Amino acid sequence: MKVMVDLCVVPMGTGVSVSDEIATLEQLIRKSGLKNQLHPYGTVIEGEWEEVMRLVKKCHTLLHEQGTKRIFTSLKIGTRVDKKQTMEDKVNVVEQKLNQDGKKKQNIKLRKRC
Repeated sequence: MKVMVDLCVVPMGTGVSVSDEIATLEQLIRKSGLKNQLHPYGTVIEGEWEEVMRLVKKCHTLLHEQGTKRIFTSLKIGTRVDKKQTMEDKVNVVEQKLNQDGKKKQNIKLRKRC
């Protein structure tokens, strides 16, 4: 089954900044071959359920092997079986609706001025 996961890994006890650990995980994620997109509070990963979950486990394993004693992770998981949909598809649909709404509002403002 295809899955889209929003992964947020927080190494604990490593200090205020965790950018070094996150960069290490991003390298692992990018080498996985799975489609992914980094954002300010995590990474979206697309792929087959088993592959994505295996990668999540590898993220934890890698950080523990590098000395991180405790990790907090939040996962948002989405599956869809009625059609194929990518993260770009989801964003594009919303962007299109925003553009349509913007045009509608602009037309309303123009009519009110006349």
